[in-house]
Amino acid sequence: MAEILFPMLFLLLALGVPVAFAMAIAVFTALSLGSTYPNLVVVKEMFAGLDSFPLLAVPFFILAAEIMTGGAITMAVLRLAQSLVGHLKGGLGHANVVSSAMFAGISGSALADAAGPGSMMIRMMEKGGYDRAYAGALTIASAVVGPIIPPSITMIIYAMQDQEVSVGSLFMAGILPGIVITLAVLLANARMSHRRGYASDAPRPPLAEITRVAVYALPALLLILLIVGGIRFGIFTPTEASVIAVFYALIVGMFVYRSLRLRDLPEIILRAALTSAAVLLILGAARAFAWILIIEGIPQFLAETIIAWDLSPIVFLLAVNLLLLVFGLFMDPLPGVMILVPILAPISFAMGIDPNHFAIVVIVNLTLGLTTPPVGSLIFVVSSTVRLKPSVLIMEMPPFFLALVAALLLITFVPALSTWLPGVSGF
Repeated sequence: MAEILFPMLFLLLALGVPVAFAMAIAVFTALSLGSTYPNLVVVKEMFAGLDSFPLLAVPFFILAAEIMTGGAITMAVLRLAQSLVGHLKGGLGHANVVSSAMFAGISGSALADAAGPGSMMIRMMEKGGYDRAYAGALTIASAVVGPIIPPSITMIIYAMQDQEVSVGSLFMAGILPGIVITLAVLLANARMSHRRGYASDAPRPPLAEITRVAVYALPALLLILLIVGGIRFGIFTPTEASVIAVFYALIVGMFVYRSLRLRDLPEIILRAALTSAAVLLILGAARAFAWILIIEGIPQFLAETIIAWDLSPIVFLLAVNLLLLVFGLFMDPLPGVMILVPILAPISFAMGIDPNHFAIVVIVNLTLGLTTPPVGSLIFVVSSTVRLKPSVLIMEMPPFFLALVAALLLITFVPALSTWLPGVSGF
């Protein structure tokens, strides 16, 4: 069946069919033409992929993000980012990057960061004299940190595929790598701003002003501490944390910032439901796709082949980096995690690679795929925001992509970035 499955999948992706439908159609075709299994098996596996209590966290975190990333909450975080770095050379670009890092702790999604606060920062940068394409490319790069700093939907899915890690340990493991990625994009923006003369005319705000803005933004930023701290100390599970995040977002939006009204909730819930349905459809199709790989023996064959090569852990990680960067050209992170992690994670564990370290390497790799054509979702989200052709944004991406790859290599070669915090936190 594999000889039908993969060509059909790549053909459908090349034709622009959405990933979930491409995988489902490829599976149906492979079963119909290459096996005696009934097609009902596909439906069974898709439902089995969604029949999971931890997976309930996904729609609730998406709903919490929809509630938190609007109105006064967004502006509070943007003002804090601008007060911290807006006076530097390339200050509005720096504010874009810093605000994305802050929103990563609220949304857990790269696409949500780019579509929400990212779109607002693009408009601010354009008014400040930045080229629109440059602002869009910077937003694409800065949004990568969304699934790395907790909470992260990708990490929840990863923990379901690898029994050696937990959602809590991955949340802790992603904090320092997220900071590394943020610093890498900041350095790239500083270099490009110096070359293009993107100066800042904003004065350095006094400490009292920064403190006032920080206190105003604090309720929004406390969400990450609530989630990670509650999971770490065993107060609630990740699934329960997602529900608490929704109630916390409602309280902050309605009673602290007073930007959320009851009549806004139906539209917010509808948006969250549509996003959740899209994510769960991808996960269900990926489960059916992975089932065919398993019954064909592909994971076992690859595992035996790679182990027979007797690679060192570093060479193996470099090979995984190359594989996932290529895989990310054609596949979004969530199906990538469901298809590849059951194959690669046991091999890495057998080689003595820390499971949290390997998980972060995989997640960062696959997230970078959101910035690369032809499937890179971030490119198309930002393209619609700035009203520019994707090709124009792609031409501006090389300096930022190189910075992201440099951060990936640092995360790969320095395992402590991913293992220290989980270790000292007791995971």
